[in-house]
Amino acid sequence: MTDNKSDSSSKLPGLPGLSLGGLLRSPAAGAFMGFAVVFILFAIFGFGRNFLSVPGVTTWVNYASLVGMIAIPVGFLMIAGELDISTGAVLPAATMTVAIVSGHYGMPVMVGIIAALSVGALIGFINGTIVTRTQVPSFIVTLATLFAVAGLTLYLSIFFINNTNSFYHAPDWAKSLFGGKVFGFNSAVFWWIGAIVGFVFFLHYSPKGSWVFALGGDQESARNAGIPVRRLKIGLFMLCSTSTAFAGVLQVITFSSATSQANFGLIFNTIISVVVGGVLLTGGFGTVMGIVFGVLTLSIVTQAIGFTEIDRNLSFLIIGVMLLIAVLMNDTFRSLATSWSAPKKK
Repeated sequence: MTDNKSDSSSKLPGLPGLSLGGLLRSPAAGAFMGFAVVFILFAIFGFGRNFLSVPGVTTWVNYASLVGMIAIPVGFLMIAGELDISTGAVLPAATMTVAIVSGHYGMPVMVGIIAALSVGALIGFINGTIVTRTQVPSFIVTLATLFAVAGLTLYLSIFFINNTNSFYHAPDWAKSLFGGKVFGFNSAVFWWIGAIVGFVFFLHYSPKGSWVFALGGDQESARNAGIPVRRLKIGLFMLCSTSTAFAGVLQVITFSSATSQANFGLIFNTIISVVVGGVLLTGGFGTVMGIVFGVLTLSIVTQAIGFTEIDRNLSFLIIGVMLLIAVLMNDTFRSLATSWSAPKKK
């Protein structure tokens, strides 16, 4: 009976059962505790400055939705032992694609959206193909892609519209669907919630989710077990870039503007969110909900500090300390997961 119980829990890598021990050894446990501490701290210091008001909450939740749309696929890659930092160039490339195709040339908005998503998928395919067919680390490959795409976006923006920035006012139906507001929450929040549901199912309840964890654990063993390593990695890179492009679509329609400037801050924010969310840089360990809590925590620190009595200049200090604590806690929770999940012999 004990063996069967152990086997059933192992079918959901990174997502233990609902027992107290299972929750404590989950990568999401540390992320949730970090989120709770930061939220309570900011609620105390920001009680008199409307941190808990609708404008206060929507400020950091709206920001979290855009970062989170990218952070979860980045987390998938990190769980699989890879990294993608080209997201900082994919996002502006997608926004400019929509603005140029549907704004400057007047094509239907769906044509611009499909073009932007195609650009993202192509970049992801290139990243994945180079990584899987060469011995070059994914960090170097995506670093090269970051600068290449950023430069190409700037060049093509000047070529097509003679400007590095553009404005685009989407039709009313597209504005409502992709860039509207409900009680102060952007449409991106609801798209993100839907994406979270899909990502949770993929990583924790589908066979391909187990393959992702297997890649991060031991790639050679995964290949010997019949897992299509190359195809899976390319798919993960394409998922990451396409999700980033979709975040760009939501951004340009929400704010009616696009820029070709690379967003380097986005790269750090997504990686920090993933690490704070309990994903190990060495791969093989993490959860979707952990990343969600990591994104929310980072968003509170960076976006909601103006609603508190805390000096805004301390936000980077808080992020640095938070990141260091998260790395230390991740090792602790990994040790707990490893020791507690080992079958006990009588």
